[in-house]
Amino acid sequence: MIPHIRDFEGKRIHMIGIGGSSMSGLAEMLLAKGYQVTGSDRTDGYLMGDVRRAGAQVMIGHREENVHGADLVVFTGAVPENNPERAEAARLGIPSMERAYLLGQLMEGYPQAVGISGAHGKTTVTSMLSQVLMSCGLDPSIHIGGKLDFIGGSTRIGQGDAFLAEACEFRRSFLQLRPTVAVVLNIDADHLDCYKDIDEIEDTFGEYMHLVPESGIIIGNGDDVRVRRQMEKCACRLETFGMTPGCTWHPANLSEDDQGYASYDLCHNDEVVAHVKMSVPGMFNVENGLAALATAAALGADMKKAAEALGQFRGAHRRFELTDVVNGAEIFHDYGHNPTEMRSALSIARKRCKGRLFAVMQPHTFSRVRTLFDEYLTCTQVADFTLVTDICAAREVDPGDLNSGMLVEGMIRNGIDAVWTPSFDDTEAYLRAHLQPGDLAITMGCGDINLLNDQIHRHETEK
Repeated sequence: MIPHIRDFEGKRIHMIGIGGSSMSGLAEMLLAKGYQVTGSDRTDGYLMGDVRRAGAQVMIGHREENVHGADLVVFTGAVPENNPERAEAARLGIPSMERAYLLGQLMEGYPQAVGISGAHGKTTVTSMLSQVLMSCGLDPSIHIGGKLDFIGGSTRIGQGDAFLAEACEFRRSFLQLRPTVAVVLNIDADHLDCYKDIDEIEDTFGEYMHLVPESGIIIGNGDDVRVRRQMEKCACRLETFGMTPGCTWHPANLSEDDQGYASYDLCHNDEVVAHVKMSVPGMFNVENGLAALATAAALGADMKKAAEALGQFRGAHRRFELTDVVNGAEIFHDYGHNPTEMRSALSIARKRCKGRLFAVMQPHTFSRVRTLFDEYLTCTQVADFTLVTDICAAREVDPGDLNSGMLVEGMIRNGIDAVWTPSFDDTEAYLRAHLQPGDLAITMGCGDINLLNDQIHRHETEK
């Protein structure tokens, strides 16, 4: 039987993997609600400072004694049963549950429980929607898998009817939520370490959509065939967003400046309801913005105010974020960690770059690299140079038969000027030796590649 968080009010909750983007935010929400929180993780990641400042006691490394005295253990889907802390909690009979159950329980009771799903764009759309709803005075509660300056972090407890959260398909965790509003951005091949193929992924998104009651609403990408096919099987209210006029919410008179910032008239069916001028670049962000505006409308926002608020959105951390200028060259970081997301990030970088474009890729997990190997070999084609660090193993063990050198060899065969720079020191040294004024370098990945940007910044300030 799954325990319920309300039965542990004021007690100690221990979180295994507390440094993750979702877990760190959940820890802060629990602390704000009066729970005692401890946690552990393999390494001291960039979000650890936030949870420590919020009041959590954090241990680096997984050890049996870390769970001693805990009343409830929460773990991420990436933590196996043989993890020493999970195993010790089971031996001691400490109640335990996976992260997704906790998120679902925290969302219970909200009339507008909004789950934002999709292979790409969840954090950006949740951040956009958060800023829009707050600017419209709707006071939502928020759980973002990233940091948004507008709310001062990754979580917020509001007094309104809406709870906004990312709904992640990894290990089918979004099936533990109970959304009254399901937003589906796209369906794509990812997490093939826990899905058989794209058809199984699509079917699982269909299961997620069927969680919405008949009184609820699904807002999906009308230009995505798989999304639309699964939406049409559901009995609740349906609305679509997309770039084509057949979608409920779509742009008209769309234009883009030379740096990729778009402007358009927002249409609801055949009616223009507002004008939007984006402050984040890229056509994929136009689509993200449409998703946020369509959802804001369903939640009761004034659309002219919503469009104005979206125009003031300048991005969440780790999403095409400028981190430094080195020798006249801009250094960016982006969370994109599969070939589709890297292509999107590089499309923006190409428009902004005045000189040569350096793509710095940290491949994430051996299983993802193996299943998407051929796509990785061409996803940086718009860059002038590609640097590939060692693969970030994350939750996995190195199988011994796959490495970044194999990716680089394949890239070179595809005409890409690529080099293997295994460590962050190697990568920084290469960039400093080659960057010239007007160049742009962008690091990409959802592992710890952002620490390379931190390292470069630290060395710049020490000069």
